[in-house]
Amino acid sequence: MLFKSRFIYYFSLVVSIASVLFIIVLIYNSFFIVKNQFIDIEGLTYVNQVKTDDYTKNLAKNLTKDCQTKVCEVQSMLNLVSNIPYKINKSVARSGKNVIKQNYGDCDDKSNLLISLLHAKNYEAYFVLVPKHIFVVVNIGLEIPNKKALFINKKPFYILESTAKDSDLGFPLQYKFDEIKAFINPFKNKKLVVNSLEYR
Repeated sequence: MLFKSRFIYYFSLVVSIASVLFIIVLIYNSFFIVKNQFIDIEGLTYVNQVKTDDYTKNLAKNLTKDCQTKVCEVQSMLNLVSNIPYKINKSVARSGKNVIKQNYGDCDDKSNLLISLLHAKNYEAYFVLVPKHIFVVVNIGLEIPNKKALFINKKPFYILESTAKDSDLGFPLQYKFDEIKAFINPFKNKKLVVNSLEYR
């Protein structure tokens, strides 16, 4: 009887400790997800679904394998994303893999896919949050003749509009500066500090 009681006591103790540890890990993981996927901009919450997984890396590599220039690389990735049919997604943004698999997406979905592909090829790119829309800007390390760029902190960033079918690198800016709510690095889930901004 004593043996059974001790066994039950220690077994219960181990189960209790394991349960507490499991709850701690669950809370930590939830905090990590919220910290890295959710960002509040003027009372609105944006959820990013950016990925740096093997699927995204392989897709980016395959899309750019025949390119000799950065312009070609970025345009090839944009071509894929901009030609995915636009359809409003009424739930949270989806991962790039799901956007491709289901063959539709809205600005959130398609921008998540596009910036994930750019990140896989080591391009500096940001989400741009404007009223009821999101698009991507990318720095390719050089200025393109006859293309206007957003100069963010004196560096040229070209607009990529994922919802405009067959759009080109350097899509025209459709918004006033005061409508730009934030430039976001979704991989760090942080707003970019903007000291200077020009469009020329």
